Amino acid sequence: MLKDATGFKKIYIAAGKTDLRKGMDSLAAIISLQFQLEPYETDILFLFCGSTRRLIKGLVWEGDGFVLLSKRLQDGVFQWPRDGQEVMDLTQKQFSDLMNGLSIVSTIRTAQPRYLC
Repeated sequence: MLKDATGFKKIYIAAGKTDLRKGMDSLAAIISLQFQLEPYETDILFLFCGSTRRLIKGLVWEGDGFVLLSKRLQDGVFQWPRDGQEVMDLTQKQFSDLMNGLSIVSTIRTAQPRYLC
C-alpha cells in the first residue's frame, strides 16, 4: 500500500524524527497541535519516520476511525528529511521517489520539496 498512494488527496510527511512508539491518538495530536493540520480529514496520508530511518508509520482517517500503517525496510534506510520539525506536502511523484530511496528537503513549512543532487 505504501508504494502507491494514488488514492490520497494529499500526502504530508513530518520531517525530523518521531518517536514511533506513539500510537494513533498521539500521532493525531502531533498533526493537530504541532503542525496545525486537521487529522480527521479523509483521504489524507500523514507519514512519520523514526530515528533509525528503517521504519515509517502512516496515519489515515477513514471517516469512522484511523488506520495506522507501517513499513520497515529489510535493507537500507529511508532518505527522510531531518531538518527541523516541519511538515512537508508531497506530490504523488515525490512520494514515489521517497519510497524508492531519493532524498527530499525543504526549508519552508508545507513547501514543495526540492531534490538533492
